[in-house]
Amino acid sequence: MMFTAPHQTLSPGMENKVSGWGIYIHPDFLHAARKGHHLTEYSFFGYDINEGLHISEAERLVLEDCVKNIQKEISSNVDKHSHNIILTNLELLLSYCERFYERQFFTRTKASNDVVANFERLLNDYFAQETLVQSGIPDVAYFAGKLNMSSNYLSDLLKKYTGKSCQEYIHLKLIDKAKALLWSTDESISGIAYDLGFEHPSHFTKLFKNKTGMSPKSYRNLN
Repeated sequence: MMFTAPHQTLSPGMENKVSGWGIYIHPDFLHAARKGHHLTEYSFFGYDINEGLHISEAERLVLEDCVKNIQKEISSNVDKHSHNIILTNLELLLSYCERFYERQFFTRTKASNDVVANFERLLNDYFAQETLVQSGIPDVAYFAGKLNMSSNYLSDLLKKYTGKSCQEYIHLKLIDKAKALLWSTDESISGIAYDLGFEHPSHFTKLFKNKTGMSPKSYRNLN
């Protein structure tokens, strides 16, 4: 693992100085412990550069304290506790980042509301197609691309703001459309599965049963 001291970079026009610090971690350092492997799973590692964390002065000081602890440990004589202490401080740093991101989703209310509204519009427009045979079932990346953001950021924002992830929204919309087709048409279960964009009817049946607690056939018989 290597730590970089605070440094400054200049903008192309040389007008503004931007200071910062960086932590560079060798994969072997993380993989040597179960805790280290967990540290690679934070979803914000998949965010785009324009989805950076906006922090207050108080939050900046909290993060810098974590970094100072890591730097102090790296600069000290290595012993059997060093690895775990560094990982513990890294986990604390990343946990604070996760907390601050969650705060950001809620404090930037206007931006979050706009994303949710635009996502729901795109979702409704997509499923307004008569069938999904040609277009297929949309994935998270499709909507994230339309909204100019990363898949992870979109899913996390929706989850924090509405309680449902992007994938959950897609599945719920699929089930709603499936229910309408099951009750309003005489088309076979397999035909409905293909109309909804499933390559294999069994996958449709499995998803429907998982979300509703009954098979498509049983649901149709309720009518």
